[in-house]
Amino acid sequence: MKILEIFSKKNWLLLKAMVSTDFKLRYKESVLGYLWSVLKPLMLFAIMYVVFVRFMRFGADVPHFAVALLLGIILWNLFNETTTGGMLSIVGHGDLLRKIHFSKYVIVVASSMSALINFGFNFIVVIVFALINGVRPAWSNLLILPIVFELYLLALGISFFLSALYVNLRDLNPIWEVVTQAGFYATPIIYPISMISSRAGQYGPIFAKLDLMLNPMAQIVQDARHVLISPANPTLWGWTSNFFVACWPVVFSLLIFLLGLRFFTVKSKYFAELV
Repeated sequence: MKILEIFSKKNWLLLKAMVSTDFKLRYKESVLGYLWSVLKPLMLFAIMYVVFVRFMRFGADVPHFAVALLLGIILWNLFNETTTGGMLSIVGHGDLLRKIHFSKYVIVVASSMSALINFGFNFIVVIVFALINGVRPAWSNLLILPIVFELYLLALGISFFLSALYVNLRDLNPIWEVVTQAGFYATPIIYPISMISSRAGQYGPIFAKLDLMLNPMAQIVQDARHVLISPANPTLWGWTSNFFVACWPVVFSLLIFLLGLRFFTVKSKYFAELV
């Protein structure tokens, strides 16, 4: 696969340089600097916790829902930062594309790695917050790693699509902002998945299962909460005995990655002429 070109010495050095530069420049002019990578999701969490958990009583029947809320926010931030940054990455490095011959995958992957570093800092905060709130560590917590990898593949695949499309379609940025905003509320982050089951009448359980099947981010968030916080958090594979149905979100994420990679490969031939 051509994406493996990024592991050549030249591309690997360029990848590391781009990740380092992007991360340093992100908060260069701010007083708090890198702290903003942690403070932004914490501030969003504080607002949503007060409004939805304290006042509206969302998740009152879910163990450690405050931790689940913070975990959902940082998972969504990883998805949002990876896809948005990836979308803008090719156009943002137009000068580099015209001057140097290198694997164009490096640009999108470098952008996604910066988002992954941010996620790493935020995840440490979640772990500390979980321990303070009485969540007991277990070996099953390590299953969070393949779940995050699934999320990363999904987001990277979408990034390949968006970055290639954005070269010709600059209106894509505000469109994607609306899509991600709608996706945030369509994903059980500020509310538990059980709320869909209980408040949608007799079809509630069906709607909840459909959300987990058709929205891979919903399945990822629920799986992460299940393995990291409490087994009481329902999952798609816990609701069905059908192996294909249970595995569909994972297969879907892999398909998105492969299709996005293929689309990017075809379109990348013309990037230098268009950006």
